[in-house]
Amino acid sequence: MPKASTLAEARRLVDVPNIGPAMAADLRLLGINAPAGLAGQDPVDLYLRLCEATGLRQDPCVLDTFMAAVAFAGNDDARPWWAFTEARKRDWPAVARRLEALSPRAPAGAPARR
Repeated sequence: MPKASTLAEARRLVDVPNIGPAMAADLRLLGINAPAGLAGQDPVDLYLRLCEATGLRQDPCVLDTFMAAVAFAGNDDARPWWAFTEARKRDWPAVARRLEALSPRAPAGAPARR
């Protein structure tokens, strides 16, 4: 099934570019059940909430994927998740500090999930 090219076309989370069944399940865990629920979200907040909800440090590429999904929801930007990797790497030190403060269950140096 082809991915949506605009948010208006996306009926299910898996219609959003870069979102497959596993990422859709992660988003539902965070209370996002429809593509429109991604609009206005903070990708870093989503990432940290997922780390906290699962008790695991998620792979940083999960943050890239959240960045891509939120960009799509905000302005129909359908770039692949790896187009966001450079920005994530640039901003990662601040994310890692927040991750360390989050919980001893999900330290920045712990093994990643995914």
